[in-house]
Amino acid sequence: MAVRAVRGATQVDDDDRDQILDATTELLEAVLERNGLSHDDLISVVFTATSDLKAEFPAYAARQMGIVDVPLLCAAEIDVPGAMPRVLRLLAHVETSRPRADVRHVYLRGAAGLRTDLPQ
Repeated sequence: MAVRAVRGATQVDDDDRDQILDATTELLEAVLERNGLSHDDLISVVFTATSDLKAEFPAYAARQMGIVDVPLLCAAEIDVPGAMPRVLRLLAHVETSRPRADVRHVYLRGAAGLRTDLPQ
């Protein structure tokens, strides 16, 4: 079993608690599904949010999903002028037998425009 890092991002329409929780849940579920993972495969997850998102901690969505025994961390994304607004990102460290080339990074909603080089 190897340790791999999986990236993902999504965008919400507004700084709204329910939108942040729903989008984070959708993103985390997609990362797990597309990589054939369960929450037991998670080592840790770092969530970031752009400076315009303050209504809720994205990690709370993972806790609501029952992921209560995995270290989670929320941080602020660097506020770069002209960057895409209202973006939630994650970096999940996982145990998997997949080779690095087969790890599927997930970009949903408007955030798909951040990585047009990846298959959706």
